[in-house]
Amino acid sequence: MQSKQIHRNLTQVKLENISPVKRDYTADLEGILAGEEGEALIVDIKNFRRPGEKTYTQRCRLFVGNLHITEDDFKKLFRKYGEASEVFINQDRGFGFIRLETRTLAEIAKAELDGTMLLNRPLRIRFATHGAALTVRNLSSVVSNELLEQAFSQFGPVERAIVIVDDRGKPTGKGYVEFAAKPAARKALERCADGAFLLTSSPHPVIVEPTEQFDDEDGLPEKQLQKNTQYHKEREQPPRFAQPGTFEFEYASRWKALDEMEKQQREQVDRNIREAKQKLEAEMEAARHEHQLMLMRQDLMRRQEELRRLEEMRNQELHKRKQIEMRHEEERRRREEEMMRQEELRRQQEGYKSNYMDNIRLLAECF
Repeated sequence: MQSKQIHRNLTQVKLENISPVKRDYTADLEGILAGEEGEALIVDIKNFRRPGEKTYTQRCRLFVGNLHITEDDFKKLFRKYGEASEVFINQDRGFGFIRLETRTLAEIAKAELDGTMLLNRPLRIRFATHGAALTVRNLSSVVSNELLEQAFSQFGPVERAIVIVDDRGKPTGKGYVEFAAKPAARKALERCADGAFLLTSSPHPVIVEPTEQFDDEDGLPEKQLQKNTQYHKEREQPPRFAQPGTFEFEYASRWKALDEMEKQQREQVDRNIREAKQKLEAEMEAARHEHQLMLMRQDLMRRQEELRRLEEMRNQELHKRKQIEMRHEEERRRREEEMMRQEELRRQQEGYKSNYMDNIRLLAECF
C-alpha cells in the first residue's frame, strides 16, 4: 500500500530530458541559482504527506557534500522540494544540512540531486545521521508503536516510535525511538540505565541503547573508494573461487573453519542465553504466583482484621446501648419509687387529717 502511494506520488513529478545515465546538471542548477527555474520539476507538496505523518523530523534531514555556494543559493537549490525548516552551510569545509517537510520529499530531492554536477563538482547527498535515535530491546509482544511512543514521551518529544516485526508481522522484541532532540535521548538513556523501565505488567525491563547508524541505501559506490596502495593491491585479482591445493585454498579453508567455530560458539551462547531466559521466566512466573498468593493471604488477613474490628465496634456499641438502657431503666425505677413515696406520704397525710377530724367530732359529742 505504501509503495503504491509513493508510486502515485512520483507520477506527479514531471521531469524533462530524463536519461538513465547521470548527466551534468551544471547548466540546470546554475540556472536555478540564477532564478531561471523553468518547469523541470512540478511537485504537489500535499501529495507527499501521509495521514498523521509528523513533518520536519530528523528523518527529513539531508547532508549535502561538495557544496561551495552561499546559503541563499543553497535554499534556492532545494526550493522546488518545499519549504525547509533548517538550513546550515559550512562554506569553509564545503558541506551543509537541510531539513525538508517530509521523508518522501527528502528522498525525491536526494534521488534527483545526488551526483549531479554543480560548479564542476558532484553533489554528495545522503540522509543525515539521526543523533537522537535509541534502540529498545526486550519489548513484550503486546507493545505497539503507539504504546512505545507514549512510554518514551515522558523524556521529551518523540518524532517516531517503531516496533520491528518480521516478514510475517510478528514482533521481534526490538524497536526504535527517535526523539526530536538529543537531550531527551540522553535523559531516556540515563533513566533507563539507572532504573528498571517497565512498559507492561510484566517485571521485564526494556534495554535502551544508542542506535547504530548504518547506510543500507546507497552503500559504498566504486566512485567513492580511495584509490590507494591497498586498493590496488587487493584489486589485482578478480572475484574467483580458490582452487584446491593452492595457497589461497589452504588459508581460505582456515578462515572458513574459524568462521564456523565462531558461528558455533555464538549459537552455543545464544542457546545458553535462551535457556537462562526460560529459567528466569519460569522462576518469575512461580514467584509471581507466590506473590499473588501472599497478597491474597494478606488481603484475607486484612479482611479478617477488619471484620474483627467491626465486630468489636458492634459489641462496644451494643454495650453502650445496654448501659444506656440500664441507666434509663434505673432512672425510670427511681422515678416510680419517688412517685410511690410521694403517694404514700400523701395518703398518710390524708389519714392523719381524717383521724384528727374524727377525734374532734368525738370530743364535741362528749361535751
